Amino acid sequence: MAIEHDIRIRLETLNRIGVALSADRDIDSLMERIVEAARQFTFADGATFYRKAGDTLVFDLLRNISLGLDQGGPGDQPIDLPAIPLHHADGNPNHSLVVAYAALTKTTVNVEDAYSEPGFDFSGTRAFDARTGYRSQSFLTVPMKDHADEVIGVLQLINAGGPGGEVRAFTDADQQLVESLASQAAIALNNHTLIEQMASLFESLITLINSAIDEKSPYTGGHCERVPVLTMQLADAAARTGVGPLAGFSMSEADRYELKIAGLLHDCGKITTPVHVVDKATKLETLFDRIHLVDTRFEVLIRDAEIAHLKGELDAAGYQQRIAQLSADRDTLKRSNTGGEFMSDAAVAEIERIAGYRWRALDGTLQPLLSAEEVMNLSIRRGTLNAAEREIINNHIVSTIRMLEALPWPPHLRKVPEYAGGHHERMDGKGYPRRLTREQMSIPARVMGIADVFEALTASDRPYKAAKTLSESIQILGRMKVDQHIDPDLFDVFLRERVYLDYARRFLDPRQIDFIDWRNVPGVDAQLAEHLIASEAGS
Repeated sequence: MAIEHDIRIRLETLNRIGVALSADRDIDSLMERIVEAARQFTFADGATFYRKAGDTLVFDLLRNISLGLDQGGPGDQPIDLPAIPLHHADGNPNHSLVVAYAALTKTTVNVEDAYSEPGFDFSGTRAFDARTGYRSQSFLTVPMKDHADEVIGVLQLINAGGPGGEVRAFTDADQQLVESLASQAAIALNNHTLIEQMASLFESLITLINSAIDEKSPYTGGHCERVPVLTMQLADAAARTGVGPLAGFSMSEADRYELKIAGLLHDCGKITTPVHVVDKATKLETLFDRIHLVDTRFEVLIRDAEIAHLKGELDAAGYQQRIAQLSADRDTLKRSNTGGEFMSDAAVAEIERIAGYRWRALDGTLQPLLSAEEVMNLSIRRGTLNAAEREIINNHIVSTIRMLEALPWPPHLRKVPEYAGGHHERMDGKGYPRRLTREQMSIPARVMGIADVFEALTASDRPYKAAKTLSESIQILGRMKVDQHIDPDLFDVFLRERVYLDYARRFLDPRQIDFIDWRNVPGVDAQLAEHLIASEAGS
């Protein structure tokens, strides 16, 4: 009856261990649990786990009660022992060492006394005993095999304990229990490894997509790299803040990973955006900057004026005046071709006046100096994109949402499309593409909106604009808070937790990090301004 009771207790323990192994997500804790359970099952004095790495077995975890050894695993003490080769230098299998033999043959080896065992080389064990005064006697060496019957490691137990504390041989019952545990453990370990590999493959595919976008447009690749970093910086700051409306906001590691993936994928739709639109550095640029065609037309007008002067059709004063006017008008168009923050009505009128010039084309016909399409582009009020091109750019978020919502996301990543697809929405519902209001958006999605804007303002790799300084960018963000473009509470956290400065020190040119007059930043109240001034003074 006592034996049956002992077996029942062991089986119950084995079942509990099996459940725990399935639930454990930390690889070091998992292996420690396996080794300790096997040791306790057999009352063994020592236990070692060898991980298979290529053609070697590496010491991963080492325990010995009598000698007080606790190395490897989640502890801080590393194992300073060389790996065990599975094959000799000549290619022959290393059957002389018991752990290598167990791994190569996929069989359990049960040794009653190492000192009298003729089949294996225990000289290393004897040398260890001589150094430490220990007596290594019984060994149970069990290969751990995955679902494909491949050995992923070896579990070795030393010196099974008897009822009176004496060292005994490992019994058949011991061997069966440890083999069962090793089988469960191998499957759990393999599942853990497969999950890690799938996660790594998934992130590699995301990197591949961003690399493809980077090939199309280098600045977009930099954007896809920096926005996730800033997103996580602001999210972490919001989670640790202890004041204001966000004091109760928190994020688990799973939440953080979900937001990280969303950050990496937030612009994946740009893979569908034409390069000449993404990289449009000037207003007349398509596949090339057409200002050079306009230059050529001016050259024709200048030569026509010179010919008229030589023919006596234009006196010297008129000729000089004509050349000066053409040169000034050409400079005007060149300046207009560069995108800016604002173009006045007077500047647009000048472009329309210049467009009225006529030049003689190759076929002899008189043509307007600028086509209607060129006038439209040169008259763009802000930036370099016309309405149609801006619609193409804006459509990248629609493509992003469509691409992400088509994927079969697992439960722990189901919010990725929402987070990634919301970074162009506004708090007042005037954003795109879904015109969501603040109340309809999650905090992580609002976090990404601020990160996207701030990165764009401070980026120095845009072909169509110069990077803004820190003070200019904060001023613009402040106005966006007042205009209900970005989340006001997150903007305050962005400043109070000095996220802007942490990001700037990492990614901005030092010349961009300038003085900020906090008392004159829109959206910053007097209390926050004084806090920021005091923080800067103390740093």
